[in-house]
Amino acid sequence: MADVQRAYLASTRMLGALLTAVGVAMVVTTLARGGGPLALGVIVGALLAVLGAGRVWLTAGGRGPS
Repeated sequence: MADVQRAYLASTRMLGALLTAVGVAMVVTTLARGGGPLALGVIVGALLAVLGAGRVWLTAGGRGPS
C-alpha cells in the first residue's frame, strides 16, 4: 500500500509542477504579445500558477510556522 501512496504523491506533485509551469508560460507569452495586466491569459495563467504551486506546497507538508 505504501508504494501506491508514494506514486499518488509523486504524480500529484508532478501535476502541480506542470500546472505551475503552464501558468507561468501563459503569463509570459501573453505579456510578450502585448497583453496588459488584466488580459485573459495573464489572469488564467496566474490562477494556474497559484493553484499548481499550492498543490505542490500542500503535498510537501504545507504547514506554516507553528
